[in-house]
Amino acid sequence: MYGVEGERRLNEYELDWLPGYANSRPVRVGNAASEQFQLDVYGELMDALHQARSHGIPPDETAWAVQQTLLDFLEGHWTDPDDGIWEMRGQRRHFVHSKIMAWAAVDRAVRGIEEFDLPGPVDDWKRLREEIHNEVCDKGYDSKRNTFTQYYGSRSLDASVLLMGSVGFLPGTDKRYRGTIDAIADELTRDGFVSRYSTTKKSEQVDGLPPGEATFLPCTLWLADSYLLTGRKDRGRETFERVLGLSNDLGLLSEEYDTEQHRLVGNFPQALTHLAVINTALDLNSNQGPSHRRAHTGQAR
Repeated sequence: MYGVEGERRLNEYELDWLPGYANSRPVRVGNAASEQFQLDVYGELMDALHQARSHGIPPDETAWAVQQTLLDFLEGHWTDPDDGIWEMRGQRRHFVHSKIMAWAAVDRAVRGIEEFDLPGPVDDWKRLREEIHNEVCDKGYDSKRNTFTQYYGSRSLDASVLLMGSVGFLPGTDKRYRGTIDAIADELTRDGFVSRYSTTKKSEQVDGLPPGEATFLPCTLWLADSYLLTGRKDRGRETFERVLGLSNDLGLLSEEYDTEQHRLVGNFPQALTHLAVINTALDLNSNQGPSHRRAHTGQAR
């Protein structure tokens, strides 16, 4: 993480003399996430470069050298706990989404070799890919509830694991993926909008925040994408249109939606929300949309 002027040290501190918007203390300067470890970014970067090649951008030796270096690091650190996609302020854990994205990073490296004749230890990476996949399915899945969980050994849910379908970790026909979708729709949804994860007194130990949070619009759109990947187009469209109905007169959306106060809250406008809107719109328009193409890239099993 870097500051707007390229700073690498973003030491965080609180301004206790400021009340914040609608008394939303604490007001912070800097960002503690600059000191965090997030495994998922390796998968996002590797997938972005793979998608670029798949769409006609010629392979670049320097880019591939960087990817090989990242894979060397990932091979030795994917078993480490991390702070997760949501930049949790509690102790590091083995978040399921993070492991899924570590798998995606290795999968895209394998495909770089297989599809673009790039050099690399493909057999070693295939074994690593399988090892990560097996561990996630063993330690991140609750067979009694038929759902993947927030982190290894947890019963809590996390909407970020919906992305397992979009990155190709599991196909839309897999009962574990479908069970996860249904569990999140049942347990994390309020008035048709999805929360990032359960926000209870117990979750405070995980994220370091007090209980209670508005629903998260990107997660709601990930649910729509998941419905589409599992052939439930009507439910996907309904979820998508529910989000669109919140936009202001300029078509802009925020990060979150407060279902009790009926208002947009959080960062506004939020790029992650608008990117998700575009992805879902393209997914609805064709079975060759971004989520479908990305899912079919992965070695789903």
